[in-house]
Amino acid sequence: MNANIGPLPDAAPAEKPRERLISIPYLLLRASTAGGAFVMGFVQTFVFARILDPERFSIFIVVGGIGYTLWLTDLGLAKILFVNLRAGHIAGKPQARDRRQATAVIVFYVLLALVASLACVAVRLSQTSATPRDAIELGLFLLYITLNLAWFSLRSISIAVDLYLFYEKLELVRRASTIATMLAMLVGLPFLDFLIAANVLWCGLFIAASAKLIRHGGLAADIRGFPRELLSFFRLNRQSIARSGTGALGSLFIATFPYYFVPMAFGLGAAPIILEVTFRIFRGACVIFAAICDLAIPGQTRAIAARDADKLVRTTMLAVGLCCVPAAIACAVLIFAGQPLFVFLLHAAATVPSGIVPILVVLLLANILQIVAEALLQYSGYFRSLALNGAGVSIMMVVITAISIAAKFDIVGFLAAYAAVYTAGALCLAIAAVRGPIRAAGATNLGEQRSLSQLFKALWTAPRVLTR
Repeated sequence: MNANIGPLPDAAPAEKPRERLISIPYLLLRASTAGGAFVMGFVQTFVFARILDPERFSIFIVVGGIGYTLWLTDLGLAKILFVNLRAGHIAGKPQARDRRQATAVIVFYVLLALVASLACVAVRLSQTSATPRDAIELGLFLLYITLNLAWFSLRSISIAVDLYLFYEKLELVRRASTIATMLAMLVGLPFLDFLIAANVLWCGLFIAASAKLIRHGGLAADIRGFPRELLSFFRLNRQSIARSGTGALGSLFIATFPYYFVPMAFGLGAAPIILEVTFRIFRGACVIFAAICDLAIPGQTRAIAARDADKLVRTTMLAVGLCCVPAAIACAVLIFAGQPLFVFLLHAAATVPSGIVPILVVLLLANILQIVAEALLQYSGYFRSLALNGAGVSIMMVVITAISIAAKFDIVGFLAAYAAVYTAGALCLAIAAVRGPIRAAGATNLGEQRSLSQLFKALWTAPRVLTR
């Protein structure tokens, strides 16, 4: 087995004939939650653009960027938890140590969100122009954003122990409730009340998800020794953490540094709002593509464990094919109705230049390769490949940003340069996925050439393999 791969066991029993590559109930439920996430992002932009003045809106965008810094890549730890828990689950030999360590990581993430929120309140209060209410609102907003870090880590744990349906039901409740509360602000609900309600909802969701995972071997009931278990987790997985952490930092930088650079380079007001609506669409696509990749994870990990290269390729290319459907719809909407969409979302807060549309189209198409390849590499334990790619793309982002400053690019020029580097990184990551887990899955019975030929065959047959 390749040194990059985590401890996924070899599966002794043969797979059942005509087994579906993905679960159809999971497909329907995950599509609903991903759609909810996409809608929620637009609703937030739509509502905030109408209840906040442009300068205050841009401040919340920057604070949200800080929050995304913490949770977009979940610091790489959740993927290691998945590999460890999934190995025991597939083998039928779950380890109590893995459950305790998973609990410790979740508690750590929750505490990290609380500390970040309190720090935000303190920093805002130190500014003479801020009021206590303003500071509390910013702190609660950051908490609302950063608790996603622990919540999406619970998703990885739920998938590892095959409780993904229960998790997605909770996620659907969360999305629907949050959207309804956001829209209520348009008819008079105070902003502070929305933030309080959103964080109370988080509490209920964490209690429900944790109770279910404790009963089914995903988490441990006792959290008193979590500092010791957390240190043990870092000590036992230090090599994987170093690699996943490097990749996570690279992804973190790529996803969030524009939120810091744009306000500094172009000021508050229009530029951060243009960035926000661009990245809101981009992140919305990320959520949908990641949801589709989640559908493939159970089948992919079982295929890797069984050394079934054919099923791994078909399942992965099915994910690519499914991602192309929403991507095609989004690109068509942007090309033919992009400007009316931007006006509808932002009202009078800012005017989005027409050059943003082709940039978004490129980002959406590149994002398919990025998300599918990244998910396969993460959940099969190829953290070294992710680390190398993340570091390389981060360096190129720094170079292209320096060029943007020297050439005095405007916001459109900067985002075009960002899209070019992101696309190059996505292509490299796709190559790493082919040379890594796909080749390794067929190494014992197919050989490298057969594995690659299977990949190209699957590109052609992916739309027809949903129920094979």
